[in-house]
Amino acid sequence: MSAERSEEIASRLGRSRAAARAAVVSSVRRAALSRYAVALGAGALLSCAFAPFQWWPLAILCPAALMGLWEGVTVRRAAGLGFWFGFGMFAAGTYWLYVAIHTVGHAPIGLTLVVAVALMALMAAYHALTGYVAVRFFPAGPVRWLLGTPAVWLLLEWLRGWLLSGFPWLSLGYTQTGTALARLAPLAGVYGISLVLLASAGALLALVRGTTRVRIVAALVLGAPWLASAALGHIAWTQPSGAPVSVAIVQGDIPQQDKWLAGHSQRILERYQRMTESAFGTKLIVWPESALPYPINNLLPYVEHLDRQARAHGSSLVLGTQRVAIHDGRYDYYNSILALGKRASWYDKVHLVPLVEFIPLPRFVRQWLARMNLPSSSFTPGRARQRPLPVGGLELGPTVCYEVAYGGYMLHMLPEANALVNVTDDAWFGNTPELSQQFQMARMRAQEEGRYMIVATDDGVSGVIGPQGQVIARAPIMVPYVLRSAVVPMTGMPPFARMGNGLAVGLAGAALAAALATGMRGRAKAR
Repeated sequence: MSAERSEEIASRLGRSRAAARAAVVSSVRRAALSRYAVALGAGALLSCAFAPFQWWPLAILCPAALMGLWEGVTVRRAAGLGFWFGFGMFAAGTYWLYVAIHTVGHAPIGLTLVVAVALMALMAAYHALTGYVAVRFFPAGPVRWLLGTPAVWLLLEWLRGWLLSGFPWLSLGYTQTGTALARLAPLAGVYGISLVLLASAGALLALVRGTTRVRIVAALVLGAPWLASAALGHIAWTQPSGAPVSVAIVQGDIPQQDKWLAGHSQRILERYQRMTESAFGTKLIVWPESALPYPINNLLPYVEHLDRQARAHGSSLVLGTQRVAIHDGRYDYYNSILALGKRASWYDKVHLVPLVEFIPLPRFVRQWLARMNLPSSSFTPGRARQRPLPVGGLELGPTVCYEVAYGGYMLHMLPEANALVNVTDDAWFGNTPELSQQFQMARMRAQEEGRYMIVATDDGVSGVIGPQGQVIARAPIMVPYVLRSAVVPMTGMPPFARMGNGLAVGLAGAALAAALATGMRGRAKAR
């Protein structure tokens, strides 16, 4: 064979090998992209497990799908899959941020997208870290499925609820407010239910991929929580401590863009007065957050007149309002609840929303911003430990708006508080799932603490929730409405009220330690 012919054959072989390598690389890339697409879709679908859809089985199926995608991949790819799963979940589940920032808040669309996408990416980073840890530290198999991954996922979900002020939205446990698993709430809270769902997701994967022995264990993990929930259904953690108290919730339905315009203030005041007068004779009348169009300091004659009228009819008022207090020559603004019982009592919102209710910058920086005519004002947080509000024959444990999202946040008011109240202004979000999602979280707080919960919102969802999370009364959304119902004062301390999130976090920590120890033993044997 000539030298020229040999070179030609070698050249063709080289090109064939290069083409084969390119084809393999292209195939791997397509497979990776398809995995990322599946992860994104599974995360988006998971948002449907929450209110208002409440397709609760997705809270097991979608995490199980992601755990399956993490099998047989590199650490880097596991982190990427987790990121896109989390991004899909928060993009579909909190798209209402766009409505609040742009549609209602009138922020430029570019700024709106930057803020919304940045928050979604930050939240997705928790799922990316879950994937990284799961694949990096736990061997594939039952230890990863049943112990390691559920533990890491739960601990990072709990961390997300308080780190950097916290964003506890879309915690998995909320998906079960209408199922038998909700009976675990008085025992372990929302994070305890999340841990059960994640262990169930791992068990589902184990049923598909495990050995016979592993499948038996997985079946037990899947069935045990439901059996425990059935047994817990016979336990009354709290008991009535008095007669029912009649309640009226005034849902004003004031558009957010109208609330702070001077030309609309008289109409707003007249609407609330008219609706409140229609409820006179009810023991307790509750207004939503920031119902008044000015700080209450500017409307004292109006409030005093309404209070005198209410007392004459045997009613007491609970008002969501802003107020101004002067301390050492400094004006402090509070987002507050005023209860007009035998004496006036206040609750000032403690957990303020960053960039909305306060600017997370030092005071000297905010003073400089003020001198430069840039946004600088903030609300002042209330004292960390405040007392319940005595009004209408109840001791109300209050929260304002976003505070209801934090499990265990107000437990220090128990057992003194015999009922709960949350006042909210959700007019920022329009007719979006945010309204139902926040009401769902209020249901979980009632279940955890074994108390009736009064939820008063500007445009929905307003309602009264029972101590087992049952919806006793609910107003239609996006209309002015006076909802009448009753609550019963309750006494007693469920286990969650004593331990808070300690049980769920402790169980997850123990599972994580066991998984890490097992993984270390396995690596030692391999060496």
